[in-house]
Amino acid sequence: MSRVYNFSAGPAVLPEEVLKQAAAEMLDYNGCGMSINEMSHRSKTFDQVIQTAEQDIRDLMNIPDNYKVLFLQGGASQQFAAVPMNLMQNKKAAYIVTGQWAKKAMAEAKKYGEAIEVASSADKTFSYIPDCSDLAIPEDADYVYICENNTIYGTKFKKLPNTKGHILVSDVSSCFLSEPVNVNDYGVIYGGVQKNVGPAGLVISIIREDLIRDDVPDFVPTMLKWKTQADNGSLYNTPNCWAIYMCGLVFKWLKEQGGLTEMKKRNEEKAAILYDFLDNSKMFKGTVRAEDRSLMNVPFITDSEDLNAKFIAEATANGLVSLKGHRSVGGMRASIYNAMPKEGVQKLVDFMESFEKANS
Repeated sequence: MSRVYNFSAGPAVLPEEVLKQAAAEMLDYNGCGMSINEMSHRSKTFDQVIQTAEQDIRDLMNIPDNYKVLFLQGGASQQFAAVPMNLMQNKKAAYIVTGQWAKKAMAEAKKYGEAIEVASSADKTFSYIPDCSDLAIPEDADYVYICENNTIYGTKFKKLPNTKGHILVSDVSSCFLSEPVNVNDYGVIYGGVQKNVGPAGLVISIIREDLIRDDVPDFVPTMLKWKTQADNGSLYNTPNCWAIYMCGLVFKWLKEQGGLTEMKKRNEEKAAILYDFLDNSKMFKGTVRAEDRSLMNVPFITDSEDLNAKFIAEATANGLVSLKGHRSVGGMRASIYNAMPKEGVQKLVDFMESFEKANS
């Protein structure tokens, strides 16, 4: 069977070149006679894998020297707890709620201190990004938290909030490495890799060194103390060796493609193809305010649940898979991450066009 165009929100499409290289190295990595999955994480061979991966992501994102890069387990959802555990000195934080993941992160933070909602787009089903230029952030808030790209609802912060001098913490899971960022704008920037970077089972946290403290509360588990992980180079316990290796291959692929500036250009071109069609279609419509649209996740609907279901079924039969929207919102969603080729987006739009003609 030939490969389909996979529009899944995560685990998601990976570059074919990366998958082929991983397949070729599955039984024998770099002449050592065994797989990455079989070797000790303390071996010189794996040490080179993780060191190279870290250097490559530093190069791609221009990560300053005073930031640590941690390869952690537990996904972004575990960082929902790790963030307040490590940062809540004053037991207070400000949350901007623009979707389910920020909502869940705030609920988690409430277990460890006061989590205050300073802005929200819940009033319009998270279909826009609220104005964050002059928020009522408590003076003693330890940090301001955002989920930068909302996978479910398809919104993206095009401008970071004015934190009024407070630390910015950002979950970038679904826009990770999709465009250049200024890491200095953040205290903590982290993301689960399974959407735009690698296979499930790994979260990469990029943390300013002064925020990695030893004086966290006694109840914080050893594994969730960022200092534990930083002091041990992400090797306090056995890490997800396979995911780190795979992300390393993706980092190399991104460099070969021209880096994050080139990725942004390609992602803008791909998204424009789909959004232009949605803006002119009589049957399909996007659900997000135009200026807040994500380049990565594009939700859309028709006026009929039956038509939505028919479209998803026929698209799947045509090799356009995983287009069903998140269970909490329904409709359709096309996730068009870095590894989705332009041809895949064009094929989707061509199919939508023919479906519209056939069902009008």
